[in-house]
Amino acid sequence: MIIGVPKEIKTLENRVALLPVGAELLKANKHRVIVEKNAGAGSGFTDEAYLEAGAEIVDTAEEVYAKADMIVKVKEPLPSEYPLLKEDQIIFTYFHFAASRELTQAVIDSKCIAIAYETVEAHDGSLPLLVPMSEVAGRMSIQVGAICLEKMYGGIGLLLGGVPGVEPARVTILGGGVVGTNAAKIAAGLGAQVTIMDISLDRLRYLDDVMPKNVNTVMSNPDNIRRAITHSHLVVGGVLIPGAKAPNLITRDMLGLMQQGSVIVDVAVDQGGCVETIKPTTHDNPTYEIDGVVHYGVANMPGAVPVTSTIALTNATLKYVLTIANKGYPSCLKSDKLLARGANVIHGKITYQGVAEAFSMEYTPLEELI
Repeated sequence: MIIGVPKEIKTLENRVALLPVGAELLKANKHRVIVEKNAGAGSGFTDEAYLEAGAEIVDTAEEVYAKADMIVKVKEPLPSEYPLLKEDQIIFTYFHFAASRELTQAVIDSKCIAIAYETVEAHDGSLPLLVPMSEVAGRMSIQVGAICLEKMYGGIGLLLGGVPGVEPARVTILGGGVVGTNAAKIAAGLGAQVTIMDISLDRLRYLDDVMPKNVNTVMSNPDNIRRAITHSHLVVGGVLIPGAKAPNLITRDMLGLMQQGSVIVDVAVDQGGCVETIKPTTHDNPTYEIDGVVHYGVANMPGAVPVTSTIALTNATLKYVLTIANKGYPSCLKSDKLLARGANVIHGKITYQGVAEAFSMEYTPLEELI
C-alpha cells in the first residue's frame, strides 16, 4: 500500500501524522511512504530524517493525495483539500464530523473511506486515539485559562493559584473524563479551588478518591452548573459524546450569571462545543468576549505544543496505520469491531450513527457496505 502524509494546513497546526520511525516500520512491512516536503518540520522532524527512514519526499499535497492509497493526517481536511479526496482512498485522521455539515457532505461526495481517530474504541470502551490529545488539551486548558485571566488578555486579573493571604481562583470543569481529569490535576497542582462536574456518580466517586483536597466533585445538572459558574473565574468545557455533537451545558442566558473578566475554555469546541456561545478560533486569534466573559475556542489546542503532541499521537496511531496497511480496510473493519467503530463515512454513506443524527442524514450500518 502507498501511505501519504501531507503537511497540515490548519492555522498554526505544526503536528505531523507519522514519525520517521513510522515510515521505517511501514517500509519494513513492504509499504511505500510519501511525505510532503516539510510536513514534519513544525514538530522537529526533517525531510532528511524521513528519507533516511525510507520515505519519499514530494513537493506538494496534490502529489501526495494523487499517489496515496491511504492518507494519514492529524486534522480534518479543509475546503482546499476537499477536491483532492479520491473515491476508495482511505483517510485516517481526526474528523469530528458532527461539528461540520460542510465537511461531512464533502467527504460523502468524495466517496472516500473516512476512518476517524476519535471514534476508534478499545476493549474497555475507551477511545485510544483520542486519549493522548485529550490529555494534552486538558492540561493546556488550565495553562491558557490562567493566561486569559490576566488583565492584559481581558481577564479579571487573578493569579490562578493565588498567594499567601489572597484566595486562589475558582475553577469549574464540566466533564470528568480524560480532558476534565487532566485539567483538574493541573488546576489543583497550581493551587486553584476546583469543582469537577459529571453525570456519572461512579466517575465522581473515583475522582473524589484520587484528587487532592482542593478538588470538589459535584453532580452535573442545570441547577448545579448555574450555581458553579456564578462563583467561577475559569470554566473548562470537557464534555464528550463520541462521534456526536456536544450538548450545550452553558446557554447564552447563563453568561449573565458569570463574573466580568471570567474565562471559558471550551475544549469540546471541535465537537460543536458545550457552551452555546463558543465558536472555533485559532492560535493566532484565540479569544473573543461576550457579555464580559472571555471565550477561548481554539479547535486544535495540542497544535501549540507539536513536539509533545505529535509523539503522543503517533505512539497511539501507528499500530492502527500498520494494521490497515497490512490487511486493507475491508478485512480490518470486518475482523476488528473496535477499529470498525472508527468508520464514519464509507463510499458516500454515513456509517456512524452520531454523525447521521447530528445532521438528520441517513445512517447506513457498516455491515451493509463491507
